[in-house]
Amino acid sequence: MTIRVALADDQALVRAGFRALLNAQDDVEVVAEAADGDEAVRVAREHTPDVMLMDIRMPGTDGLAATRTISADPALSTVHILILTTFEEDEYVFEAIRVGASGFLVKDTEPAELLHAVRVLARGDALLSPGVTRRLIAEFATKAKKVRAPAALDVLTEREREVVALVGEGLTNDEIAARLVVSPATAKTHVSRAMIKLNARDRAQVVVLAYESGLVRPGWA
Repeated sequence: MTIRVALADDQALVRAGFRALLNAQDDVEVVAEAADGDEAVRVAREHTPDVMLMDIRMPGTDGLAATRTISADPALSTVHILILTTFEEDEYVFEAIRVGASGFLVKDTEPAELLHAVRVLARGDALLSPGVTRRLIAEFATKAKKVRAPAALDVLTEREREVVALVGEGLTNDEIAARLVVSPATAKTHVSRAMIKLNARDRAQVVVLAYESGLVRPGWA
């Protein structure tokens, strides 16, 4: 199947570069473009792309606000947002994932890495730029004393809580299966059920919840 992509960036030249790169792929098609956050929301509702490349800084409604609006719309639950920005500060990473982004890359990433990210998100998986994961965890570590009450985890079984903790550690389904001595299919089922109960769009949000609830803590916190 062709991966349908929408571009949201206020710079026409940047959009043109992304469009040329993506349309040159046999399995990717750019179906729409937006120059600001409001237009990005309209484009998402009109075209329901598989992946939306979203710039953080845009005039008017910015990329974070647009991401929040799109992620909160049940009709757009299949739209996976990849944040693209020249800014690498922790606050952008933290907030982008918190409001519903499924991935985060800086604009100077290699073309091959961008294409890989689009394909990963189209499969429904989450992706963070190399180095961003460490900064994200460091952000949680600095906020460790402000851990929220784990009430959101009350809906999980003990095994599901265990699985969420392992997802929070960054383990894949196969690694979780090996750790728990179960089959990969069983591990995948536990992860899927936990995500449904937690109303998490993807594994990135499960990681956020695992740290915010205190279920997982960085070793140095």
